Amino acid sequence: MKPGTEVSKQDNTPESPPMAQADRNRSFKTRLAALIILLVAAAVLISGIISRTRTRANLRTETAQMAVPTVSVVIPKRAAPSEEIVLPANVQPFITSPIYSRTNGYLKKWYFDIGAHVKKGQLMAVIETPEVDQQLAQSRSNLATAQANLTLAEITAQRYSGLLNSDAVSKQEADNAISTYNANKAIVAADQANVRQLEALQSFEKIYAPFDGIVTARNTDIGDLINSGSTGGPKTDLFHISQSDKLRVYVNVPEEYSATITPGLTADLTLQEFPGRRFQGTLIRTANAINLTTRTLLVEIAVDNPTGTLLSGSYAEVHLKVPEHHLSYIIPVNTLIFRSEGLHVGVVKNGKMVLTAVTAGHDFGSTIEIVAGLNADDQVIVNPPDSIMSGQPVQVNQVRLPGDLK
Repeated sequence: MKPGTEVSKQDNTPESPPMAQADRNRSFKTRLAALIILLVAAAVLISGIISRTRTRANLRTETAQMAVPTVSVVIPKRAAPSEEIVLPANVQPFITSPIYSRTNGYLKKWYFDIGAHVKKGQLMAVIETPEVDQQLAQSRSNLATAQANLTLAEITAQRYSGLLNSDAVSKQEADNAISTYNANKAIVAADQANVRQLEALQSFEKIYAPFDGIVTARNTDIGDLINSGSTGGPKTDLFHISQSDKLRVYVNVPEEYSATITPGLTADLTLQEFPGRRFQGTLIRTANAINLTTRTLLVEIAVDNPTGTLLSGSYAEVHLKVPEHHLSYIIPVNTLIFRSEGLHVGVVKNGKMVLTAVTAGHDFGSTIEIVAGLNADDQVIVNPPDSIMSGQPVQVNQVRLPGDLK
């Protein structure tokens, strides 16, 4: 056999076992590598899907949380058993009176000027009334004439009565004498009344103080014409006298406090001209009626002023200690919600906002009294948004205690 033919036979012989094993190993590795790549790709894909799903879930959770408003709340503060209200007041004298003349004339003399202290019955002024003096003199003369005629008529009547017993005169003549006597007696009585009237008018020439007090005004001077108003003209106001040892203070109390305003309550007065001082008074009476225009109750407070420290006509502030007649609470004004249905506040209950109607009492500026609609443990929302609705979920961020109210 030729050498070339032998070689060819060797090439066509089957591969040896080591070579086949190597090919199988390479094929397995290739498939394994492909599987690993496929698994990695699947893992990356699944991881991306999971990440996106988680992100979307977190976004939905955050969105839901952001949709629930976060609020601060405050616990209502219980109002004091009695509170002090401060109201403007007018200080007036216990008695004040203008002094007029009861007769016409000219002012002859005055004895007291403004600021003078007078006693009851002291002479304050003298008025000259020449017409009244002349009328009085004439009336006295007429009275004297009437009395003389009465005396003559009395004597005549007595004589005629005696002569009638002896039939010396007729019954008619005796009756005429008695009638003349009675007529003169009536004339004397009328003249006496006229004299007394003119004497009374003459006594009005002197002006006396009607009570102890201070002269607060003098509106005339010597020589001025004094008109009593009897002729139809305006009356002349000579003096003004005020009794200021005890003062009346009038206050208009709001209607909401009218039920607790009773006589006997203490009231202190403060005035700008006396900083740091308080003058004690006592509520002595009320009008027992609400003014339809101002919706207030007029009350009177008596204040002793023996030294005259307080001046009548002053402006003062009255501090009234009013007892609470109902359970009330104090909350900040920035908790109020104004709706067409009335005044409301937002209260957090079980994680939800409840719109609660309330009734306001006294306004203290930054805080306000609520007399109805709140409980002691209510959580009242501070600065509630206008769009807030009852039943809406809310989150409480901060709780302010009653002592934090300002």
